[in-house]
Amino acid sequence: MIRIVIAEDQRMLLGALASLIDLEEDMQVVGKASNGEDAVKLVQLHQPDICIMDIEMPVKSGLEAAEELRGSGCKVMILTTFARPGYFDRALKAGAHGYLLKDSPSEELASSIRSIMAGRRIYAPELIDEAYGQENPLTEREKEVLLLMADGKNTKEIASELFLTTGTVRNYISVILDKLDVSNRIEAIMRFKEKGWFK
Repeated sequence: MIRIVIAEDQRMLLGALASLIDLEEDMQVVGKASNGEDAVKLVQLHQPDICIMDIEMPVKSGLEAAEELRGSGCKVMILTTFARPGYFDRALKAGAHGYLLKDSPSEELASSIRSIMAGRRIYAPELIDEAYGQENPLTEREKEVLLLMADGKNTKEIASELFLTTGTVRNYISVILDKLDVSNRIEAIMRFKEKGWFK
């Protein structure tokens, strides 16, 4: 019997997932949590084989909980709506055995759980394409400018820190916005973060 803990902050979805899994003859839900901290406690208490968790949850995110559970003997499977390379990258570093999207067909969930128990790693194909298919389009200098923007520096401060004129910095910023296909600095920083390019 595959023993499972589920962590999901949307009550309705938590109940639906538990019911779906309990329909499988070889699986049993032994604990349900609505945040990452409770998930960690339930894993320590019940010692399940696998913990299925969402990412964005209160108190402690699924990624923080996965990092904490690393090496605990419990396999972690991320189940989220977010197909963000930055999240995917962090989940891989935390040792997650699976990363599925919530819009995957429900029968895929049970087969993925069995595959993970058999020692395989299961990742949503669109994430793998995204993670490996896109390179950071910015040059080193453009990245420096963006990092200073992310630190809250204005054009003048960036210019003095990089020994450039304010006009040159403005040019860099417009190239950055263009390359990242965004309309302002905040969006540029968000896009860069989402892609997992802040290394």
